[in-house]
Amino acid sequence: MLKKILRQLSKFGSDQQFLHFTENVEVVVSKVLSLAMIMVIIISVCDLLIYVAKELINDPQTLLKDTLFVIFGLFLNVLIALEILENITAYLKKHVIQVELVIVTSLIAVSRKIIILDLEKKTATDLIGLATAIFALSISYLIVRYTNKGNN
Repeated sequence: MLKKILRQLSKFGSDQQFLHFTENVEVVVSKVLSLAMIMVIIISVCDLLIYVAKELINDPQTLLKDTLFVIFGLFLNVLIALEILENITAYLKKHVIQVELVIVTSLIAVSRKIIILDLEKKTATDLIGLATAIFALSISYLIVRYTNKGNN
């Protein structure tokens, strides 16, 4: 296998041939990542359903009081995984990383962190850090969004 790869690499006399090879590698890696992310999404959804079912069986009265934030966290995990899959598939379609999608995914991730945040265990520095991250991501999103509208 290694000999075959080395033989292929030695055939790249021109830059164009090498670029074509790297594009093919990028496509294969993106497809493998897509399949892995689909498995993560399926497992995450199953985890969410099992958790909700267990909580409903154990004590349906406390479901909304005690475990609501855990359920929200699990939902947002699935949404983040879906956004990452969308990033990968968008790359496969256009062969460019869509910065707007990356920023939206990051905003969802930070939002998840805030929703499941235990204020009793966090310091003021942690909250300032999250606020700064949200502010920076929001400004970045506005800039990218404004730039994309100007190009269309």
